[in-house]
Amino acid sequence: MSKSTFGQLPAVTIRAADGAQATVTLYGGHLVSWQTSDGRERLFCSRESSLDGSRAIRGGVPVIFPQFGARGTGMRHGFARVATWQLESTGEADGDAWAQFALTQADLPEAIAATWPWAFTLRLRVTVKAEALELRLSVHNTGEQAFPFSAALHSYFAIDQLSVARVGGLQRVRYSDETPQDALQAEEFLQFDDKLDRIYYQLPGALSLQSGGHTLRLEQQGFTDAVVWNPGAQDAAALPDLADDEQPRFICIEPALIQPDTLAAGAEWTGRQRLEFT
Repeated sequence: MSKSTFGQLPAVTIRAADGAQATVTLYGGHLVSWQTSDGRERLFCSRESSLDGSRAIRGGVPVIFPQFGARGTGMRHGFARVATWQLESTGEADGDAWAQFALTQADLPEAIAATWPWAFTLRLRVTVKAEALELRLSVHNTGEQAFPFSAALHSYFAIDQLSVARVGGLQRVRYSDETPQDALQAEEFLQFDDKLDRIYYQLPGALSLQSGGHTLRLEQQGFTDAVVWNPGAQDAAALPDLADDEQPRFICIEPALIQPDTLAAGAEWTGRQRLEFT
């Protein structure tokens, strides 16, 4: 582990003995780079993204808590991705290298803390080795009252070309999108023409992302749902932190807990995602 910077942001780089590495900014507890042991970058991060702490980073893996999107009265996608986390611990074992980051109510800016009256501790552990990455997000209610929350890891994966990428493991899974009615996916593989924004509920098993001759296996526990998203060319053009040529170069596949859960006083929830190229 070494301290580093990403743009203007203080960061931590985690390095495994086999060459795999990951970089996390303290701003947002945000995973901004994941390189497998062959040195290949596996995450997308926009070159137009602000990297000075003025706004959320476009790309990598933003931590979504305690609200998903606009599904609530608080800040869109919550405050975790724009708050400053603390490095809590690091270590190595059996070839794995990891770092753990924490965010508590005391770390929140006053304006944000005023909108969230409950005591909590978030922890994010990032572990790398060879062709694999594991992310573990835990939410601990450290107060005396229950609170509702949603959570997600808004992962942006780098791909060669959107039009030839495909996602497996979603056949016969219920999803919602911009149409009024939920539907079941009929196709074995989800493919992309342009814009796509779907929430898949109650995943039955692992997913796969095929792109450029590589297959990424995505496993999750605790997170019941998954969001698959690409803004499409028209919506991407309206995003100031995304360059015009970048929209076909990423797919978001996000492990998520969409419907708010209620966490009792003293209780803890954990969501995990394991990614591995096969």
